[in-house]
Amino acid sequence: MPRLTDRLVVASHNAGKVREISALLGPLGLEPVSAADLGLPEPEETETTFVGNAALKARAAAAASGLPALADDSGLEVFALGGDPGVYSARWAGPNKDFAAAMARVWELLDVSGKDRGARFVCALALALPGGGVEVFEGEARGRIVWPPRGDKGFGYDPIFEPEGFSRTFGEMSHDEKLPLTHRARAFEKLVASLA
Repeated sequence: MPRLTDRLVVASHNAGKVREISALLGPLGLEPVSAADLGLPEPEETETTFVGNAALKARAAAAASGLPALADDSGLEVFALGGDPGVYSARWAGPNKDFAAAMARVWELLDVSGKDRGARFVCALALALPGGGVEVFEGEARGRIVWPPRGDKGFGYDPIFEPEGFSRTFGEMSHDEKLPLTHRARAFEKLVASLA
């Protein structure tokens, strides 16, 4: 992968995700600009895997902006639910991004199953260049689902996810405490290593 210029498009319209990615990009000396700030359209996520959707979004943002683009596709996989909500994590929240309803649905299905509460957050990070070429880096954070939701920090499913080795959810952790434990940070470690 060639060296990156200082400007990089973060191919997301999710403010929480853009904030996390921007913090992770800081040490690389890159100036992140979000797809939303550039007025880029959100492509329809038609792939069935995190890797496929991340690559699709990165390619679209790089082609539309003429800049290198970084896209993430991530979600929550609950083992007892066969990996659901998985790549459909955001869709479970519906068009109004109602993650309270999405978390309740996860718990309802888990509670009925009476099974293991093990889960993981998965992240596929795709880096695309305007002329083509995509590299993908993957990371995960393992933990378990808890109920009721705890904490009002973070975003998405954070209030019901308790990472391994901790008794607090991502929703109860400060940004600085949570960030190094995330699936996104683990994917970024691989990205940074590839640029060294």
